[in-house]
Amino acid sequence: MDTVLVRTTRREELVNVTEHVEVAVARSGIREGVAVVWVPHTTAGVTVNEGADPSVARDLLAALARLAPLSSAWEHREGNSDAHVKATLVGSSVAIPVHDGALALGTWQAVFFCEFDGPRQRRMAISVLAG
Repeated sequence: MDTVLVRTTRREELVNVTEHVEVAVARSGIREGVAVVWVPHTTAGVTVNEGADPSVARDLLAALARLAPLSSAWEHREGNSDAHVKATLVGSSVAIPVHDGALALGTWQAVFFCEFDGPRQRRMAISVLAG
């Protein structure tokens, strides 16, 4: 398992971490299998989506803000309830096929670390499993 530190600079942002996952796959030497990316935080997540157009990431954050607004009447009073909800909606892990020693992502796909309660330094774990 590789652990990567991700430093975020805003309260909410999507950070393209595809290169980190590609490095872990290369280091593993596994030609066929799956790369599992896991975020061990309750106010952050990970997803796969379009990486070519940065407006997609902005649209995703805007949609999540509409679903779970910061200013809602949350029972949890730490000021980050919206971040917990957004992290649950996005999820804490993704599994990406590895084929021929490389991530089998679609043409426009990228892996994103999703920050909902930053800025912070976060951890992301990557395990590459033979298939």
